[in-house]
Amino acid sequence: MDTISRDSNTSYLPVAGVLVGVLALIVGAAGLFKANSVGKRVPDDLPDQLAALKTNSDNAAAAATKASSDIVTLKNSVQSAFDSIGPEIGNMKASIAALEAAAKARAAAPRVAKGGEAPVAGPGEYVVKPGDTGMKIAKATGVSLQQLEAANPGISWNRLRVGQVIKTK
Repeated sequence: MDTISRDSNTSYLPVAGVLVGVLALIVGAAGLFKANSVGKRVPDDLPDQLAALKTNSDNAAAAATKASSDIVTLKNSVQSAFDSIGPEIGNMKASIAALEAAAKARAAAPRVAKGGEAPVAGPGEYVVKPGDTGMKIAKATGVSLQQLEAANPGISWNRLRVGQVIKTK
C-alpha cells in the first residue's frame, strides 16, 4: 500500500499554503500600486541637504568631543583647588579652636583691678563673675534685686563687668 494516496490524505495544509500565497500576491500588488501612485520623484536639492546634514552632524560631534575634554579639564582644576584649600580649612579650624579656648580662659579668669591684684569681696560685697546678672547675684547673696539696686545706685545692671564689686547691704 502506498503511504500517500488520494483516498487517505485529509490534510488541508497544502490548500492553506496556496491560499496564503495568493493572499500575499494580492497584498504585494496593492502595495506596488500604492508605491507607484505616490510618485518616485527625488528632490533636486537632496544631495545638498544630505551634505549639509553630514556637516552639521560632524560639527556637533566635534563640539561634543571638545565639551567632554573641557569638562575633564574643569573637573581636574576644581579637584586641584579643593585639594589645596582642604589643608587651609583645617588650619583655620585649628586657629578658631585656639581663639575660642583663649576667649573662654580669658572670660573665666578674674579681672585684675588697676592695682594689679584681683578684686576681693569684703563684708557686704560681691565680685561679679562671668555670666552674672542682677537676679543671679540677688539669689546668691540672699537679698532682693530692689535692695541691690538701692545699695548700688550708679550700677548699670544691663552692663555688669566681670570683677566689678557690688554692695549687698
